[in-house]
Amino acid sequence: MRDLPPVARGLVLCTVLAALACTAPALTDPATPWPAVTLLAVLYLGCELVKLCPLPGGRVPEGIGSFLPVVLAAVFLLPPAAAALVALPGGFAATVARRPAAVRRAWHGAQQAVGAWAAGQVFRLLGGPAALGAGPAAGSGHPGWPADFPYAMLPATAAAAAFCLVAAALDGGILAAAERRPAATAWQGLATGSLAPHCVHGLAGLMMAVMWRSPYGVPAALLVLLPMYVSCWVFAQYHRERAAHQATIRALVQAVDIKDRYTRGHSERVGQASTMIARELGMAEDRLEVVRIAGILHDVGKIGVPTRLLRKDGPLTPQERRTIELHPEYGHEMVRGIGFLGEARSAILHHHERVDGTGYPYGLTGEQIPVLARVVAVADAFDAMTSTRSYSRARPVPTALAELERCAGAQFDPVMVRALTRAIGRHGWHPVVTSDDDLQVISSAADGPAGAPTADPSAAEPAGRRGPGSGPAPGPASASAPGSGSASGSGSGSGSGQGVPAGRRAGAGLTGAEGPLPPARGGR
Repeated sequence: MRDLPPVARGLVLCTVLAALACTAPALTDPATPWPAVTLLAVLYLGCELVKLCPLPGGRVPEGIGSFLPVVLAAVFLLPPAAAALVALPGGFAATVARRPAAVRRAWHGAQQAVGAWAAGQVFRLLGGPAALGAGPAAGSGHPGWPADFPYAMLPATAAAAAFCLVAAALDGGILAAAERRPAATAWQGLATGSLAPHCVHGLAGLMMAVMWRSPYGVPAALLVLLPMYVSCWVFAQYHRERAAHQATIRALVQAVDIKDRYTRGHSERVGQASTMIARELGMAEDRLEVVRIAGILHDVGKIGVPTRLLRKDGPLTPQERRTIELHPEYGHEMVRGIGFLGEARSAILHHHERVDGTGYPYGLTGEQIPVLARVVAVADAFDAMTSTRSYSRARPVPTALAELERCAGAQFDPVMVRALTRAIGRHGWHPVVTSDDDLQVISSAADGPAGAPTADPSAAEPAGRRGPGSGPAPGPASASAPGSGSASGSGSGSGSGQGVPAGRRAGAGLTGAEGPLPPARGGR
């Protein structure tokens, strides 16, 4: 507790006191249905503790969050104070991964108790208890009445939403207080991301409550939990698998960054720009994730390129150039067996193809190039131009976009270029990943500094880097921005940019790895 900032300690203490105030009436009210409270509390506690018990194979089930159908069933069946009491034991028993464990457990229990109390109040306000129906009363001869469907779903959904909103509000508050996050971002996505799961749990809790009140009684209500719990476990395994996929991707990107430190952060930014293009094109949400992964992993094949070539300061020989140009094929071979990458694998293989057919590795043209590869090619070039490298300073965003437009139809797909221009015009360019070696020029209104060198529009290496055997550059001869030196496409010219090695600025062809910019050491 002493490790927390004072504001966070105050919030935790206030939440615990609020939970005690919510549960106190149940402890003093003689009408509290203690058998039902005890059964539901033990049931919820058991659902939480089972996550700590090994399965027959010796493995502990992971990834299952709080099993809320039991808590929400208590909200529907019991008075608000009694429902808050049911939430406490399971909340205290929740899995805690970080210290201080005791404080986190107290916070989680109090949070759930307050949420259950608020949900109970909403449920009663909307007439939920009457909508649940009731079985025949023992010895009274009263026949009872059936549940009022579909109206019963309204108060149940509203109660689940209230539980979600209270939990999200408290979570955002503790994030802002304990981790000192800005208020604008502390609550971002908390409610919207958890509202649907809470509503699904609410409907399961409603089913359990209706069966509890029916002539079939408690045994039927308990049977509802088994398929629901199995479904939650399967869903949790899906999220675990997804997390494993993300960890695999991070490991591959980190391997590239360690090998080629001059482009650290480049992969994530290419993924971000690729997603902006794909979203502007109206791609489906599931495909947006594939595009993002393709952008992140586009240069993974550099792991197979000798480090001395990636970090070489002088011009590349023709043989060295050919070796570096193998990295798309290396990357495709590395990820070929990773099934979840799907369409991203073709983007890794073909992101250096050009629409005019002079790219590599296969010289595909136009529509022959996969759509995702054309997206990544534009994003790759854009980030290369707006990143400071060892041999050239970053271009302003407007200059980079103008260069992409100039090269559209020869190197890049014009549709993808226009999509990126529209996306940045609407949302701006705010790279989420930067590093010490990549200083971004992100203000779309900024002009380049006077006298600052502008990078030659070579997609991978200037002709001097490509070597005499790699053929003429099929793109424009030089960048049109002020301060750039002229260069010949044959590779014999030299640039006049300040601080830029002549060997790096020689040539201006648009044939290579990073789009219209002489790439950094890792930008081949």
